[in-house]
Amino acid sequence: MDTPATVQMLNLKLPTDPRWVNLAEMDLEEILTDHAYCEQKATTSCISLVQGYSDYPEIVAQVSPVVTEEWGHFRMVLRELDRRGLKLGRQRKDEYVNGLMKFMKRSEGRDKALLEKLLLCALIEARSCERFRLLSLYCADVDLREFYHKFMVAEAGHYVLFIDLARKFFDRDLVDARWAEWLSFEKDMLANMEVRGDRMH
Repeated sequence: MDTPATVQMLNLKLPTDPRWVNLAEMDLEEILTDHAYCEQKATTSCISLVQGYSDYPEIVAQVSPVVTEEWGHFRMVLRELDRRGLKLGRQRKDEYVNGLMKFMKRSEGRDKALLEKLLLCALIEARSCERFRLLSLYCADVDLREFYHKFMVAEAGHYVLFIDLARKFFDRDLVDARWAEWLSFEKDMLANMEVRGDRMH
């Protein structure tokens, strides 16, 4: 697998365990269910950004279209489940996102909270992009390869958007320093998480 190059491009510090794709495709209903809920949660996060920072015109203008896109992705996954005769299962606890949220700084005011939220979103999108790329390249199901290529491209764009917004509103050195801390934390956290095929992250 050529994940190290992808990881470097996305600034991630740890490639996904190569066993993950094989584990994921063992039960497509499980991984598609988890993917669907990831898209739903991404939609909610973007809505919260727009609502919480409606006085930032760039947030409203640039994040609002992502709301529509993420909800469209949720519906795409639902259609894929239906096409395969599979059902949307129950939402499960998201250990990856919950773990990242514990790293957020919460006591430095509303503006700094925006920086944390943008970097959190950027990191989730970057890791999603990396995982979608793995599925687009190495999944045995040819149809799913094409399916996940589309998601990979979209997530790459979202990752860039959130990083660019952070650098627009905050000093670039501050953003880059905090981003490095986020990446280091994610690397250590992921290294200690169980590799599970029923989870997108």
